[in-house]
Amino acid sequence: MDLGTIVLIMCLVIAAVAVVAVALVIHSRGGRFTVDIGGQTPRAAGGNDTSSETGFKGRLTGLGLFSGGIVALLLGKVWSMQLVGGEAYAEQAEKNRTRTVTTAAPRGRILDRNGVELVANRPSLTVVAASDVADDEREVQLLANLLGMPRQAVRRNILDTTEGVQGSRTVAVDVSRRAVAYLQEHPDLFPGVDVEQRTQRHYPRGTLAAHVLGYTGTVSQDQLDASAKDETAIEYRSGDITGQAGVEYQYESVLQGVRGEQEVYVDVDGNVTGTSSSVPAVAGSDVVLTIDANVQQAAEDGLDKAVEHARAAGKPAVAGAVVCLDATNGDVLAMASYPKFDPSIFVGGIATDDWDALASEDAHYPLMNRAVGGTYASASTIKPLSALAALDNGIVTPDSTFTCTGYWTGFGEAYGQYCWKKTGHGTLNLRDGIVNSCNTVFYEIGKGFYNSSHKEGLQEKFKQWGLGSRTGIDLPAEEVGRVPTPEWKWDYFASYSDDDRTWRGGDTTNIAIGQGDILVTPLQMACVYMGLANGNGGTIYKPHVLKGIAAKEGDGTVIEHKPETLDTVQEDETYMDLIHSGLEGMIYEEDPGMAAHFTNLPVKVAGKTGTAERSGQEPTGWFCVYAPADDPKYVVAALVEQGGFGASSALYAVREVLGQLYDAPDDATVVSSNQSM
Repeated sequence: MDLGTIVLIMCLVIAAVAVVAVALVIHSRGGRFTVDIGGQTPRAAGGNDTSSETGFKGRLTGLGLFSGGIVALLLGKVWSMQLVGGEAYAEQAEKNRTRTVTTAAPRGRILDRNGVELVANRPSLTVVAASDVADDEREVQLLANLLGMPRQAVRRNILDTTEGVQGSRTVAVDVSRRAVAYLQEHPDLFPGVDVEQRTQRHYPRGTLAAHVLGYTGTVSQDQLDASAKDETAIEYRSGDITGQAGVEYQYESVLQGVRGEQEVYVDVDGNVTGTSSSVPAVAGSDVVLTIDANVQQAAEDGLDKAVEHARAAGKPAVAGAVVCLDATNGDVLAMASYPKFDPSIFVGGIATDDWDALASEDAHYPLMNRAVGGTYASASTIKPLSALAALDNGIVTPDSTFTCTGYWTGFGEAYGQYCWKKTGHGTLNLRDGIVNSCNTVFYEIGKGFYNSSHKEGLQEKFKQWGLGSRTGIDLPAEEVGRVPTPEWKWDYFASYSDDDRTWRGGDTTNIAIGQGDILVTPLQMACVYMGLANGNGGTIYKPHVLKGIAAKEGDGTVIEHKPETLDTVQEDETYMDLIHSGLEGMIYEEDPGMAAHFTNLPVKVAGKTGTAERSGQEPTGWFCVYAPADDPKYVVAALVEQGGFGASSALYAVREVLGQLYDAPDDATVVSSNQSM
C-alpha cells in the first residue's frame, strides 16, 4: 500500500467522523422547547439561553466546521501529491532506491617518438568484496589465508569506502591465478567476494625515463578540492587514480579516460539488490613523446658510466643529469636523472617504507628530476656568454691578449684568485682563453665590468640568453635558477653587515667564470648551447616533450606539437665565429686525453667543460656540447654532482649519447686531465 492510498483512507475516515458530528449537531437542534421538571406549564426555552447544553451544541458545531476544514486541506494535499507533484515524488523515490557505481577507465598509453611503449596498461586480477563481508569474521579469515594477507588488512580494505559506498571494495590486486581458481571453485565459502579483471600501469622498459614519465597515485584531497572549485577541471571522485608527477601529471587531462557508470538498486540499508542501466568506461588518449627510447637508454647508461668513473676516482658522485635536445626544433630526445626510481612501486599504492626511502636526503631524493629541478653553479660552461658580453660592451676585443701566471691579483694581493691551472697558461687571446678555459682571462673580463659604467653587463647577457628564467618546458617542477645582482645580494643577505651585503669586485669575477651565487639548471644550459649552436640570428626553441596526441583510431594524431621560439639570438657574426672556433678547439686542442674520446665520431663536436666548486663538497662536473660543429643538429648537456672534473665524469654521459646518435661507441681508454673551472 503506497503513501497516497494511506493518506486517502485517513481522509475518508476523518470525513466520516466529521459528517457524524455535524449530523448530531443538526439533530440536536430539531426541538426548540424544554419541560419544566417542577410540573409547571410548559414554556419557551429558546432566545438567549446560555445554558451548558447550548454551549455544548456550539462547540460541537465548531468541531464539525474545523473537521470539515481539515478534510478539505488533506484532500487538497492528496490531490497535489497525486496529480501535481506525483512525478517529482516518484523521481525522488526512485533516487532513494538507486545508486550510481562508477568504474575506472584505462589511462592512455605513453609512447616514444617511434611508437615504442614507455607506459602501457596490463590486466590485473583483482579480488573485490561487498561491504557486509567485513562482518563475517570466518570469511575474512579464510580470505586472508588464501591471499596471504593479515586479517586486519583484509578487513580494513573491505571497510574502505574511497571507491564508493555501494561499489565493491578492492581487497587485493594482482592476485595469483591459483587463488582466483580457488575462489571460483568454492563460492559457498566466499559469498560477497568476486574477482574482476582491471588494468594497472605497466612499464615495459622498466625504469627508463622514469623522471620524464612520472607516476600515478590515488587522488589527493587537495586535488579533489581543486577539482570541485574549477568547473573546467576533471571531476574526480575519492579513490580515482591520477598522475602525480612528470608526463602523467602534465597531461592528466589527456591520459585520464571517462569513467563508466552502473545504476544499482539498493534496499533501506544500502545493500545492492539489483542492477539497472550502465555506461561503459572510455579509455584515455595515448600521448606520443619526443623522447627516443634508444637515445634515452644511452643517456641513462652514460650517466651510470659517468658516476662509475667518478667513484673510481674517489669522488662521491651522488647525483647527476643529462639532457639531449634537437637543436632544430627543441624536441627533448632524452632526459635522464640520477639516482633512478622504479615507477612500478606506485602501482596499487606505495608502501610507507618505500616512500620514506624515496623522499630521504640520504638517498639523495631519487624522485627529483634534476634536469629541470636541480640548480647548480654553471662553472666554465658559462664562459662563452661572458666572452660575448665583454665583446658587446667593449671590455675586450677579438685581438685582446692576457697573461696568466696561475694566480690573478687584479684587485690586489689581498684579493687574489687562482686559475684552475696553477702553473699558468702564459700569454693567450680570447679564443684561446675559451679553448683552455683560462680563469685569468675571465677574471679580467669581470674586473672590466666592475670598473665600467655598465656594471651589470654580465647579468644582462646571461638573462638575455634565458638564465634566471624558466624555459617553460611541459613538465612540472621546473626551477628558475638565479642570476645574482647587487640588489639581490643586498636583500638576500639582509641579516649580514652592510659591508658584507655590498656587491664587490670578487662577486663579478666569480659569476664571470660561473662560480659564486649563480644557479642554473641542466636544461637551461642545454638551451644556451642550442642558441650557440644555431649562431647569430639563430633560434633557441622552447624545449618540449610532447610530440602529439594519438588518434583513437588509426595511426594518426589529433594534435601535433608545433615548435615554439623561446628566444632569437642576436650577436655580431664575427663574435659568434670566435665563440664557435673556441668551443671546437676546446674539444680537440685543450687536452689529448679528452680529444681521444671524440676523434672516432663521424662528425666534429664543439663544447665546453666545467667544474663547479662548493664549499665542503667535491666539485660538480659539467660537459655541454653540440654536433655537428659546422651544422648543428643535437645538443647534449650533462653534469655529475660531486663527480669532480667535468672531463673525467660528465664527459662519459655526453659521449654515450653521441655514440648512440652517430652509431659510434666510445673506444677511448684514456682519461682526460682537464680540470677547467
